[in-house]
Amino acid sequence: MASGDRKSPFFSFLIIASLLPISQAGKIAVYWGQNGNEGTLAETCASGNYDFVILSFLCSFGNGQNPQLNLAGHCDPYSNGCTGLSRNISSCQAKGVKVILSIGGAAGSYILTSQDDARQVSTYIWNNYLGGQSPSRPLGDAVLDGVDFDIEGGSPNHYDDLARYLSAYSSRGKKVYLTAAPQCPFPDAWVGKALETGLFDYVWVQFYNNPPCQYSAGQPANLEDAWKQWTKGIQATEIFLGLPAAPDAAGSGFIPAGDLSSKVLPALKGSSKYGGVMLWSKYYDDETGYSKTIRASV
Repeated sequence: MASGDRKSPFFSFLIIASLLPISQAGKIAVYWGQNGNEGTLAETCASGNYDFVILSFLCSFGNGQNPQLNLAGHCDPYSNGCTGLSRNISSCQAKGVKVILSIGGAAGSYILTSQDDARQVSTYIWNNYLGGQSPSRPLGDAVLDGVDFDIEGGSPNHYDDLARYLSAYSSRGKKVYLTAAPQCPFPDAWVGKALETGLFDYVWVQFYNNPPCQYSAGQPANLEDAWKQWTKGIQATEIFLGLPAAPDAAGSGFIPAGDLSSKVLPALKGSSKYGGVMLWSKYYDDETGYSKTIRASV
């Protein structure tokens, strides 16, 4: 006679499944705003390929400067030509896409000279792009979802202060998401101290233009080692693999879609902090269709 406590095949399957690592479902973030030939913001969100669209860049701020927004060929903020994006931003958000303002970038004039300077910049961003009020909001009345730190020059000082000031605005009713785009050498020279605050929700590490920590010649070892440093070294809700969307989008570090799916992502998904993939940029993604190709694997 069969034992009364024999487990059913289905019950055994549940036990085995519970012991397996959970595969993280990822998202895709993309930078938009630096090429007028990359399509409109509304088209970008309507494509269904992205979960985050990062508007680039607020390229000048701090040290008493008038903050300047540069969206390349899309619109001219100095003649109020970008206020029409407000409808597009609201349309994106209605589709569940978070729209983030990126500050910094590879070209521009920005620096924070003191804690008070950081406070003044945070106040400006709050009033002109987030939930505050200003008579001259460059993108109109739409309320962006957060701020991205893509700091690549100037000085690394006081971005931790800026992060604290911006994060504090979440207490006013709408969450202010903080994101960052550090280079892959750990810790990042520019936003490393800011990331130590533990206030950042999403960190999309740029795993390109840095051979010691990027995918190269079919070998993922350097990237995987750097990924482990990032996931263990900082507090963040999710960490993303930042990549060029086309071979000519960066000097080095492009990963063919097939290699990404078969060699790279399986190793990264073992981390509970895995968030997905960030792409530079929408223009280059249009060239290759990279996001559409990798979407199912991410």
